[in-house]
Amino acid sequence: MPVEMIGWVAASVSSEIIPPQGPPFNAEVIAEAAKVHEAADFDRVLIGYFSNAPDGFMVAAHAAAHTERLAFLLAHRPGFMAPTVAARKMATLDQLSNGRLAVHLIAGGSDAEQAMDGDFIGHDDRYRRLDEYAGILRRTWTEPAPFDHDGEFYRLEGAHADIRCHQSPHIPVYGGGGSDAAIAALAPHLDVFMLWGEPLADTAAFMARVRAAAQPHGRTPTFSLSTRPILGDTDDKAWDRARDILARIEGRGGSPRNPDNVGSQRLLAAAAAAELQDSCLWMKLAQATGARGNSTALVGTPDTVAKAMVEYYKLGATSLLIRGYDPLPDAEQYGAELIPLVRKLIAEVDASD
Repeated sequence: MPVEMIGWVAASVSSEIIPPQGPPFNAEVIAEAAKVHEAADFDRVLIGYFSNAPDGFMVAAHAAAHTERLAFLLAHRPGFMAPTVAARKMATLDQLSNGRLAVHLIAGGSDAEQAMDGDFIGHDDRYRRLDEYAGILRRTWTEPAPFDHDGEFYRLEGAHADIRCHQSPHIPVYGGGGSDAAIAALAPHLDVFMLWGEPLADTAAFMARVRAAAQPHGRTPTFSLSTRPILGDTDDKAWDRARDILARIEGRGGSPRNPDNVGSQRLLAAAAAAELQDSCLWMKLAQATGARGNSTALVGTPDTVAKAMVEYYKLGATSLLIRGYDPLPDAEQYGAELIPLVRKLIAEVDASD
């Protein structure tokens, strides 16, 4: 099946090696980043969620107004907005963008960041809340008549939305998490389960756990796999660039090494086992950043990296999220050198099946 290529759009230009410059919200940066990704033939871009960041709904709406084809994956944390309100906001944005919205549900992996917005419930409780929240979202989008709900976290009477999603039956639902609680909560609801770039064997085993959890609910989710490609004209040049990025991250002091979330802990465990995994999966940057989010790199020529990405596709990752350390120039490079090759190789894999 065709691969979905996902990029990243934020309200300002920054990365682990580029300190934030200028205001935290720059409308011109959002528009430019969206246009760059559309021109580079990305299918969709992720709009991240952080407790100190500008509102993702507004970022996505502005990006949609400056593009025609590019779709959007809106990260959204349950717990800070009633699910019925969120459902109507998402449906409205899907209508405004002519069916280009999907939602990425995240329970929140950092207790400290959750506390910034006044949320003090525990990790597993957050996933139980997400489970209930996701069910209410779906009902709000699809129920033909007002409905009641009396659950652990939410009580509703006569809930109903006049606004419905442009897409039928509703927008796609993505989500991710590395713990048993995450799998149990997300498996009944997701269309796409999002993974960070772990070694192939670990990825295959995790996918099997998700599929097994989803099967009793009659669901067969697909998967998204996130990595940070570092390209060069030769493999040696790519590795020179990768080591320069590592030095710059370490020069800024790196990040705390004791993350709360299980996904980050899994990345750090894989990094401790071996710095280089499979053909070109480099774990050193995950160590240097405390594995905060998408932090493992695929290093090499476009051909080397594309072949590595295709191996994840063969496991079931039909979406591939890639983000560079120099966000806009890297996105342009991916569009010119990497994305066409990935699509070509995957088409060959599909044709041989």
